[in-house]
Order: sequence, then structure tokens, then C-alpha cells
Amino acid sequence: MKGLEKITTTKLSAWVQLAKIQAEKGRVSDRIPQLALADPGWFAVHICCESGQTISFGDTACVFPLMSVIKTFSLLYLLEHLGAETVFGWVGVEPSDAPFNSLEQLIADRGHPRNPMINSGAITLSDKLPGKDASNRTFLFCEWLNQLAGCQPTLDEVMLASVRLTRSTANQAIANYLAEAGHLENLETALDTYEQICCISGRVEDLALLGKLLACENSCLSSQNRRIVNAVMLTCGLYEASAQFAVRIGLPMKSGIGGGLVAIVPGEGAIACYSPELDNTGNPVAAIAFVEVLAQELQLSVFG
Repeated sequence: MKGLEKITTTKLSAWVQLAKIQAEKGRVSDRIPQLALADPGWFAVHICCESGQTISFGDTACVFPLMSVIKTFSLLYLLEHLGAETVFGWVGVEPSDAPFNSLEQLIADRGHPRNPMINSGAITLSDKLPGKDASNRTFLFCEWLNQLAGCQPTLDEVMLASVRLTRSTANQAIANYLAEAGHLENLETALDTYEQICCISGRVEDLALLGKLLACENSCLSSQNRRIVNAVMLTCGLYEASAQFAVRIGLPMKSGIGGGLVAIVPGEGAIACYSPELDNTGNPVAAIAFVEVLAQELQLSVFG
């Protein structure tokens, strides 16, 4: 029996209680008005094992926007459609020690995005998604994910309206700089696509099913592309805290300011959490605390 399959509801409940104590150190994001409505006490976890076994706990009916967690899957989508050589001509794979929306980092790198997990990289890749306009791109991307993973995330129009109402000046500045550097074909379409895909929303079960695509062999996906995405997640997925958590936890992970977190256990399955209270880096505090205790108890680190 593999590590994830050994989890009992009793253990899960105990680990969740430990993690929720940590959540008090965080705060719910208020940059987007609709995100600020989340209850700080919400916590949900869903684990999908390769065998098909699942286990879940907490506020699993909560629907939340994937936000930056989607960056992982837009990278996978483009690798599958266009290939690694093309994709990494547009973005790098270097970790960044600056915040995820840093313009200074982009300027220092002469307009070439450091990696696909920060906003400059994700906006660049949003410009390259197949489709005639932002809505069509989002629809095709969402449909591809749902068919492949057997999940049901959809675009949350209310969240999108809230994002558009308070469009990030940092993202606008990043997009302007990318356009000036010749990295965007259409600035407005790139930003609109980026905002839309970040508002693709679902439950923890949906996120765990998406994560399982990266964790387990799948006849529809290239093993090489899965390995690439997992490697980039491990080194860049939690922004400037990625190296710290690679040492402490040792799993590919991606977070989003919506409170979502997905952790990949290669060959075993995926762990998805939802917890809206964030630390100063923009990572969900209780979700990471939960994955950390689970990974240590079950010795899940990819480094053995």
C-alpha cells in the first residue's frame, strides 16, 4: 500500500486541526473584493490516489477561483500543444526571489519572464493560448482540462467582474513592459485571457483531479511534459518561498491567492487544499502546514 492510501479519516482530522491553528497567522486577500468575502475559517482537503481511492475532509463544497494555481495547467496545455522548445523560447525556468508580480524583476531580466509561475511568465503564456479571443481561449482551455481530468471547473463570471473592476496596476505595468519588449502579440487579449483563466473556479475535488494528471501516468499526456511541469512547480510554484518548501516538504506544489493549493506526489496521487488565509508571500498558510505534516508523517518527499 502506498503512502497516500494509508491515510485514515482520524489521522486526516488530526492533521487538519493542527494546520488550522497555523491559519491564524495569515489573512484573507482583499486585493480583489470578491476574494475578501471568503470565511477565514474555511478549510478543505481532497486526496486522489492513483488506485482511484479518494479521501476528503472539511468544507469540500466551497467553490474558489484557482487564480495562480491555473499557471501550472496553462504551462502543461502549451507544452502539449506547442512543445517545450517553443514554450521555453518565451519564458525561462529560473526561480525568482522577487514577489510574483514584480516589475523590477522583469526589467532586470530585460523583459524575458523568469518562469511561468510568476505573473510576467503567465501573462506571456496567456498571449499564446490557442483561440481567437480571450473568451474562446478560456473556453477551449477549460474544456481540455475537464475532459482530460474528468472534473468540472468553470469560469466564475462574478469573480471575473470583480477582477476587472480592480485590475491590478502591477499586471498592467508588466503587460506594458512585455509588449514593449516584443513578447506579446496583443496586450489586451493577453491580459484579458490571463484574468479569465485565473477565475476558472471549482472545488477541492476538481483541483485534486487536475493534480492527478501530473502525478500519474496518463495515455493522453506526455510523460516528459509532466516531468517538466512538476520540476517547475517544485522550484517556482510557491514564489520566493519555493526553495524553503522544497527542503521542508519536497513535493511539487502550486498555490493561488484564492486559497487553493495542489501538491503532487509522483506515481501516487495529488493533494488539493483550500484555505483562504495567506502568508506575506501569497501562499495559503493552513494548506501548506497541512501538506507539510502529511508529507513528513508519510515520508512523501520526492528526495526519499
